[in-house]
Amino acid sequence: MKPSLTYTNPVWPHYFADPFILRWQDEYFAYGTGDANEPLTARWPLSPNRPAGDPPTAFTVLRSNDLVEWRDHGPALVRPPGMEFHALWAPEVVAVGDRFLLYYSSAPPRLDELHRVHVAVAGDPTGPFLEAGLVLPEEEGFSIDAHPFRDPHTGQWYLFFAKDFFDDRTGTGIAVVPLAENLQCAAGPSRTVLRANADWQIYERDRPLYGRTWAAWHTVEGPCVIMHEGRYYCLYSGGNWQTPDYGVSFAVADHPLGPWRHPAESGPCVLREIPGRVSGPGHVSHLLAADGQTELLVYHAWDAAHSARRMCLDRLVWTADGPRCLGPTTTPQQL
Repeated sequence: MKPSLTYTNPVWPHYFADPFILRWQDEYFAYGTGDANEPLTARWPLSPNRPAGDPPTAFTVLRSNDLVEWRDHGPALVRPPGMEFHALWAPEVVAVGDRFLLYYSSAPPRLDELHRVHVAVAGDPTGPFLEAGLVLPEEEGFSIDAHPFRDPHTGQWYLFFAKDFFDDRTGTGIAVVPLAENLQCAAGPSRTVLRANADWQIYERDRPLYGRTWAAWHTVEGPCVIMHEGRYYCLYSGGNWQTPDYGVSFAVADHPLGPWRHPAESGPCVLREIPGRVSGPGHVSHLLAADGQTELLVYHAWDAAHSARRMCLDRLVWTADGPRCLGPTTTPQQL
């Protein structure tokens, strides 16, 4: 019997937001959003593989054999000629045949409303990933937090993502599109997956955005879809990370295109902060441990001083009331 492995959150000591982990050939590859206050070419000071000079690169790749010990492999994405590189958020990677596709969003400086989802392609999980274009039609507008999901029943790929809605509970919600065979563009119109349905999902009151002030701007974002016992569960982050109400909840459906149903909860029921110790845990991704059975959620969280968002992981369990994360933990845990 192999000895148990022990980890302590955060599992990577540096800034690493919106973390996603890909398991490929018995190795783990993590991708995350960098610190917006650091220049792109300075985000990987520990990496021996960091290229010198232009072109700028983005998205740290971490490698691990066990989810406990991680090493910095360097940046994954290379800027194509003529493309501005700013506000790069929330990378997720899938392996399909001999290709690896990296989905992310980008926007010009200080213009977050112009975020759009891109895809880049590589022949190795560490890159270099080369830009392949926009995934969604322009009429979708603001789009972030791309999450590719393959339906195990049909083999069809879908892209879940966050976008803005301007009616009812105004703010960011979640939509889905089927993907074309090459997984690089939408194969049909988007459908709404989730809209805010409760006050705990308010990000800010009297928020100035899109040239006007909104009485209450809601946030439902960071989709992560899991299939469990024949049903589809969409985990999402909701609310304002600076408040105790912020955290991760879920909706459930019988098909990736819905309809999706919220649970009868008054706040985030899957994962939420520990006051004074862990703040703003969210933007989860899902994976199996090396035993192929233990389910884990990977997420970011702020420390008590709000100095950085760092990568954490904890067990996911299934209860009569739906999925629950056994975290956030700050003490040694066994895998």
